[in-house]
Amino acid sequence: MAKMSRIETVFTTLRKRQETALIPFITAGDPNLDRTAELIHCLADAGADLIELGVPFSDPMADGPTIQAASERALDAGTTLGGVLRLVTDVRKKTQIPLILMGYYNPVFCYGSERFAHDAATAGVDALLLVDLPPEEIDEISTMMRGAGIDLITLLAPTTPPERMQRLAAAAEGYLYYVSMTGVTGAQKISPEDIRVAVEDLRGMAAVPVAVGFGITTAEDARAVGDFADGVVVGSALVKIIEENGQSKELLPKVAKFIVELKHGLTTPAS
Repeated sequence: MAKMSRIETVFTTLRKRQETALIPFITAGDPNLDRTAELIHCLADAGADLIELGVPFSDPMADGPTIQAASERALDAGTTLGGVLRLVTDVRKKTQIPLILMGYYNPVFCYGSERFAHDAATAGVDALLLVDLPPEEIDEISTMMRGAGIDLITLLAPTTPPERMQRLAAAAEGYLYYVSMTGVTGAQKISPEDIRVAVEDLRGMAAVPVAVGFGITTAEDARAVGDFADGVVVGSALVKIIEENGQSKELLPKVAKFIVELKHGLTTPAS
């Protein structure tokens, strides 16, 4: 029997507890990589279950203004894909929380897919989510990533046709990321009841957990979505805290407080 991955282990443990996974997103290198390392440990200690690390890119297509600005700050600070992998290597000395790299194909292509698969696995990356690489085009790297033990996370959206959704859900690895709305991150508030049916349908199609992202900004949002999803992803609201506090000594306490509130929302039944 194959050993469970870190992602599988976390979701299996949470399922037994009847808990929903909290998956915060931060941009690696914002405001710099040393601070990102501190943030990863802070998130893990405060109750995050998995962490998505954004790889900064100059031409994002799915990110709203808040995360776009975070990428610009990270790039201005000299962050590269190689630097992000060295960051993962460093934080793996102290934490085994699942780490998912999220970004765009261009940096991976420039780095070299085969080299990236090897280096990411060596560093301790658990999964990769490439926003702009559709499943039809992913064969070039999928064999390399799977050979290295790295899951390729699939994005699905409200606009995904039912037949395609079923096919992609059946082939998903790690967890499915369901985008709760059309548009970019942080653009608008979600309506949980509008996405409940789609997520519940997906959970019936997929052999992996279903996480929901885009538009979840408060503990109340997290609680509402956590009522029917296996995981919730929180990005722009957290990145905004980082933007506003940067190198301030208040950054880590404020991030920890926010994560504790979100996790409390996921473990407290709605009234």
